[in-house]
Amino acid sequence: MQWDVVWNNLDYFLWGAYPDGPLGGLAISIILAVLGIFGAFWIGLAAGLMRLSRNMFIKGIAVFYIEVIRGIPLLMLIFWFYFLAPVLLGTPLPEFSCALVAFIVFTGAYIGEIVKAGVMALPRGQMEAARGTGLSHAQAMRYVILPQALRNMIPSFVNQFVSLTKDTSLAYIIGVNELTRTATQVNNRTLTSPTEIFIAIAVLYFIICYVLTFASRKMEAHLARYQARNR
Repeated sequence: MQWDVVWNNLDYFLWGAYPDGPLGGLAISIILAVLGIFGAFWIGLAAGLMRLSRNMFIKGIAVFYIEVIRGIPLLMLIFWFYFLAPVLLGTPLPEFSCALVAFIVFTGAYIGEIVKAGVMALPRGQMEAARGTGLSHAQAMRYVILPQALRNMIPSFVNQFVSLTKDTSLAYIIGVNELTRTATQVNNRTLTSPTEIFIAIAVLYFIICYVLTFASRKMEAHLARYQARNR
């Protein structure tokens, strides 16, 4: 096997043509994943709380969003934003922005379910005790319920981040110069070592995802010990 093509292009795999050209490669994949999970957290938090609302209209909006988005393949959602954005806005959006919006909307639906499950997993007595101190429902949710629930959701958020990191490879299809696209570019240019190139890319994805998964397991163990001490 010829690994020279990997070593000679490793910097391109990691950060594209930067600093002499645009940033790309693994750096863009990580940026997409970080910005995507950050944006999706706030959308998912709102959707999860709306789904727990006693107002049927508000709850219905959240249910519609979560169920529809979870029933659509991510690749199709990326195409929707890429092809519909020029029609709706009158101007095309950059490929990076289209992919990022698709990731935020898609991942937000899953985080909404995580938030809903995390809040419902707490004992009902928590809300009753908080209301008994004179707090309103919104105050009890903000100061008592959510801090506990979000702490327990951290491992699930990390797992969703791992999933999104792998999903960034789909941005390749609309021309975002992330890790998979840089590998394809090098392969098309050299036409000598496709096996070595894509093994190297798989290893880079694995390293990133393994580190995140390891961190998630550490958090779960820490939370388990914390909960055991506070029982």
